[in-house]
Amino acid sequence: MDLLHLKQLLNVDVSLTHKKGSLLDGICPEAVEMLKDQHFAANLGSVLRKMKPTRQVECVELMLTANDLTVAYAEALLAATPPHLLVSERRPRKPSGVTAEQMVKMEHETGNLQGQLKLVENSCGQDVLLVLARGYLDKRLDDKAVFRFLSQRQPDMLAAFEDIIQTVALDGK
Repeated sequence: MDLLHLKQLLNVDVSLTHKKGSLLDGICPEAVEMLKDQHFAANLGSVLRKMKPTRQVECVELMLTANDLTVAYAEALLAATPPHLLVSERRPRKPSGVTAEQMVKMEHETGNLQGQLKLVENSCGQDVLLVLARGYLDKRLDDKAVFRFLSQRQPDMLAAFEDIIQTVALDGK
């Protein structure tokens, strides 16, 4: 059976399948991984391909954080991308209706957003770790044998563990 008959039998547009298969060609693996379970416009890849891999990852992170995987948002991020992070190092066409002052402001705000994103990631990671540590220590100290052992042989460590549990509980975490 040839491809034409298979196409007719399955009622599948083969060209569409080929297009979907190449949507993320030229996109770095890290960005592809972040996009793999997301719904996004077919033209998103063509915008991201104009950026170097590190910028692709930054833009996908920003788009996911904003829950906005549209081509328009990607093009705005592309327009705000410094030339050294572009594949051709040639500035993309400036979006119509955007002044040079607005572009500078958008580049600045993009940088601030990326910094804030990293701070939130780090902060959340530490908060989760504290909550997990508190839960683990709380369970261990609920075990009478562990509590008795620590109180008899490692009272300083027991006091430190209890301080951690109390401090995390007071923080409301």
